[in-house]
Amino acid sequence: MDAVRDIVKNVMQELETKQTALSRDDPRALLKKVLTKKELGHIKFNYFRKGVLNVNVDSSTWLYHLNLGKKILLDKLIKESGSIKDIHFRIGDIE
Repeated sequence: MDAVRDIVKNVMQELETKQTALSRDDPRALLKKVLTKKELGHIKFNYFRKGVLNVNVDSSTWLYHLNLGKKILLDKLIKESGSIKDIHFRIGDIE
């Protein structure tokens, strides 16, 4: 009975560790950490593939604003998670 309890305990610890690692590298969560509430209201996560984070922006004004701060934003994202290499903004639907 002790062996089963130890196995279950180990499995639960591994799942918790994996969940923590996934949430740390979740691009949506990272965007929420580094962007302001105002900026978050004008973007939508599109996809994350091969280290490139693609984000839809609702207007050309916000596209310009985010591109101006892209270097700083990218540095913050890389500091939080080494899996992100670049970020691309494009005008698109955010709903």
